Amino acid sequence: MAKIQRKISDKAFGFWSEFKNFAIKGNAFDLAIAVVIGNAFSAIVNSLVADIITPLLGFVTGSTTDIKKLSIDLAVGENQILLNYGAFIQTIVNFFVIALSIFMVFKLISVARQRLFVQGEAAVPAHTKPAQELLLEEIRDLLKSRPKG
Repeated sequence: MAKIQRKISDKAFGFWSEFKNFAIKGNAFDLAIAVVIGNAFSAIVNSLVADIITPLLGFVTGSTTDIKKLSIDLAVGENQILLNYGAFIQTIVNFFVIALSIFMVFKLISVARQRLFVQGEAAVPAHTKPAQELLLEEIRDLLKSRPKG
């Protein structure tokens, strides 16, 4: 019985040790920071769409109501169903604004990496071969140029 308890204790300790290593490493903190920034960014995009883009769409389409409030009232027997298609349209616009902004940030980072990589390559001196390899290549070339026979 003591052996079984010890095995369980060792496994539990191993699990907590592994979790501690994961939590202390930068990956967990980077992920947490990304989630917080993502939530803040989402709030900004929601406000942009709800307070600026959607009213402008309403103005352009001549609708006096907020697009988010557009709906269809369906009566099915005694039941009434309210389809809020305006809220769905606003959610789609939110998605496209977020997707476009993430794409733009990705493109900027990609271009910056390419430029830094090219600059980094120029800064690194050309790879020189070891003397032994150069000598072997020279011997190979001499043997190729030698007439046969």
